[in-house]
Amino acid sequence: MKKFIVCVMVLPLFTSCNFMQKVEGKAKKINNYEKVALNLSKENRELRTRISSLEFDVQQFKSKISYLKLKVEKKSASRKIASIAPKQSFGQDMVQFTTYKWTPSQLKSVADESFAKKDYKKSAQYFYSLVKQYPGHKYIKDDVLFKAGVSAYETHEYYDQAVEMLSRIVADYPTSRHYRGAKLWLSLAELKKGNKDFFFKTVEEFRKKYRNTAEWKIISRHYYEIVQKYKKM
Repeated sequence: MKKFIVCVMVLPLFTSCNFMQKVEGKAKKINNYEKVALNLSKENRELRTRISSLEFDVQQFKSKISYLKLKVEKKSASRKIASIAPKQSFGQDMVQFTTYKWTPSQLKSVADESFAKKDYKKSAQYFYSLVKQYPGHKYIKDDVLFKAGVSAYETHEYYDQAVEMLSRIVADYPTSRHYRGAKLWLSLAELKKGNKDFFFKTVEEFRKKYRNTAEWKIISRHYYEIVQKYKKM
């Protein structure tokens, strides 16, 4: 009888302990679920923030692409206009502008380098293309026109181009440091084209007005030889 009472008394304790363990286990599981839920919620917020950031970046890229497309279209339109080859008397076209679509800086760079190396045919063609393809560019000033004219003359072929380039300096840049040089080279180019009157008129002007200049010293060395040669013709 005593054993039965003890068992009866112990059984509730055992059952109660087992129950508490189950409760604690469930509590732990619930806590774990809550932690997982909190972590998932945090990750979800972070993902939403990242998605918003990426959407903003995508929008920026779209705007940038639209801007670049517009810029390319404008450049293509300007190049189509510029790609019309200028009328010129060059035999071999070294520039081939229609094919290579040179920029102003590229044309000038090649022209200057060729001029320095005294490769006058190449420099004449590149300078001429620069002037004709980009007539309103900032490079098109007296310095470029002078080099274009001199290099054209020195080819002993492109006298028309020499006259065209040098005449612009005489007409448009009266205060240029190249003004007298342009007049001198222009007269020589006109002489090569058969315009003797223009040449002798210019030489006489130099003899009277510019006797103390470097240009007169150059032409005076050959003055009488030239005079004798062309007056007999």
